[in-house]
Amino acid sequence: MTRKTVRIAMNGVTGRMGYRQHLVRSLLALRAQGGLDLGDGTVLWPEPVLVGRREHALRALAERHGLEHWSTDLDAVLADASVDVYFDAQVTSARAEALKKAVAAGKHVYTEKPTATGLAGALELARLADEAGVKHGVVQDKLFLPGLLKLKRLIDGGFFGRILSVRGEFGYWVFEGDWQAAQRPSWNYRAQDGGGIVVDMFPHWEYVLHELFGRVRSVQALTATHIPQRRDEHGKPYDATADDAAYGIFELEGGAIAQINSSWTVRVHRDELVEFQVDGTEGSAVAGLRTCRAQHRSATPKPVWNPDLPATEVFRDQWQDVPDNGAFDNGFKAQWELFLKHVYADAPYHWDLLAGARGVQLAELGLRSSAEGRRLDVPEISL
Repeated sequence: MTRKTVRIAMNGVTGRMGYRQHLVRSLLALRAQGGLDLGDGTVLWPEPVLVGRREHALRALAERHGLEHWSTDLDAVLADASVDVYFDAQVTSARAEALKKAVAAGKHVYTEKPTATGLAGALELARLADEAGVKHGVVQDKLFLPGLLKLKRLIDGGFFGRILSVRGEFGYWVFEGDWQAAQRPSWNYRAQDGGGIVVDMFPHWEYVLHELFGRVRSVQALTATHIPQRRDEHGKPYDATADDAAYGIFELEGGAIAQINSSWTVRVHRDELVEFQVDGTEGSAVAGLRTCRAQHRSATPKPVWNPDLPATEVFRDQWQDVPDNGAFDNGFKAQWELFLKHVYADAPYHWDLLAGARGVQLAELGLRSSAEGRRLDVPEISL
């Protein structure tokens, strides 16, 4: 075996997602398992180079995990020829400019979504990366969740027959920051800083719908800012200028209709923080982050509406668990492995910056749909 060290600049790892999922549970987890085996006698050894604005936070992370390399100077890191890959998990408003710099420096780029604050910027990034000849990928982690992998297994096996509809519920109560600290950074609730649940979640719904059920052909959305004032990390009141809830209807290629509610102002009364119910002519399923339950046409009961009598059936008990039939790794780590194999072994990979631009497009059209009060077509995009 030959071990190849791969230096990866990681910008934004002092944030929750960048730290927990991408650094600890992905790249450090790869190191803990001995590296990534490419199958040709080569093992990739990821060497993170931590990048950010807060020197003390970077130093603390490096010391905690025994890492040698960190910097507050992004330009210097990108000028280092030994750095092959640039990863971005910064706030959305800072992402596009940093990605442009990385592409111009000839780095392969892998990034959180959304890739830019608007479709024009997202398409420009994809075009620049293609012209530079660098490989590029966008995090689309929900495709790798155990629940959705089981759901895809049902789809691929023809379980549903013709799919009629998809109903999604996502969200939880994010505290306002007065009597309990908020679970999300305050910038999420300021439109001027790139916040808003549409910008955050519609890119997720685009790739989930696109990959599992078909391309989104139209969108009709209604957004709301249910909590108009919150308190920031220092307890200071601020006006929430971004949407904290969105209610969307999506027409899919093939005729299925998807309805997805996204909210940071909802108290959870379901098994998981996100759930999708898929109904088809031959069967239905409900998938969450980890679990998936199904009900086939042949096992569907015949309930009768009678408001004068209490229900005698426990409807949840009439569904069957879809078995794991295998081990599921962390979804972020699984996609990191695929991207690194794409870069260093030329393995196929299609979750690129153009795919990321489709998510930005859907968010942009969702906000416009709400503002204009009408359904909008979602045209196909290309470079």
